[in-house]
Amino acid sequence: MRRGLIFHSDRGVEYAAYAYRTRLAALEIVQSMRRRRRLNDNAFVESFFHSMKSEALAKRLFVDDETLRAAISQYIRRYNRSRLHSALGYRSPIAYERIVA
Repeated sequence: MRRGLIFHSDRGVEYAAYAYRTRLAALEIVQSMRRRRRLNDNAFVESFFHSMKSEALAKRLFVDDETLRAAISQYIRRYNRSRLHSALGYRSPIAYERIVA
């Protein structure tokens, strides 16, 4: 695991669970959770999860963890490499980073 990883999330019960927070801490992953009544703290992450759920996971049944992980991995690659984002001038995140770097 690389040092300096940050996990952004909303205040969902699954992310606030003691076992989940403990596991993140054991892996030295910093948890970034939006503050109460501050709806835009992690808006970009909430938008990502909404997109992933609706575009890649909705109405699908995964037979095992490996199949689910593969679907998520494939979606993240597409999201970063080829999915156009209006907030980035209709570029993919990788194309945008090449421009601003």
